[in-house]
Amino acid sequence: MSAISHASHHEAAPAFWLIADQLHTRNETERLAYIRLGFPPGWVKIVRGAFQLSNSQLETLLSASVSTLERRQRQQRPLDLVGSERLDRVATLAVRAAEVFEDQQVAQRWMMTPNRALNDQTPLALCVTEIGASQVRRALAALQHGGVL
Repeated sequence: MSAISHASHHEAAPAFWLIADQLHTRNETERLAYIRLGFPPGWVKIVRGAFQLSNSQLETLLSASVSTLERRQRQQRPLDLVGSERLDRVATLAVRAAEVFEDQQVAQRWMMTPNRALNDQTPLALCVTEIGASQVRRALAALQHGGVL
């Protein structure tokens, strides 16, 4: 079985929220240093399982092939700058969504659901760019302040 195969959704979700909450407690300088060092390779499996990502979704999100991600896992090498920054975005936006929805499971589902306000893309898919992440933040702000999305 692949090193980054799907973890059980029930196993991966609590691990994802633990990681996301830990990142949330760090300031920007600390997060930047962590991104530069590279996130641990085990986080790939956790995010994949928590959001039930296919190979192509995972490759797009982390800008790396599954074989590259598996090699990093085997060699216990951290993710690169791009993948680490994208995982930081996913974690940050998921925590924000959990604050808005007051429920981690609802936030998780929202992150994986195409949204009309986001041009029918999922919030998770928009994490590949900072502009996309800004759109997700605006959608969450609208929801928090009574907007309907």
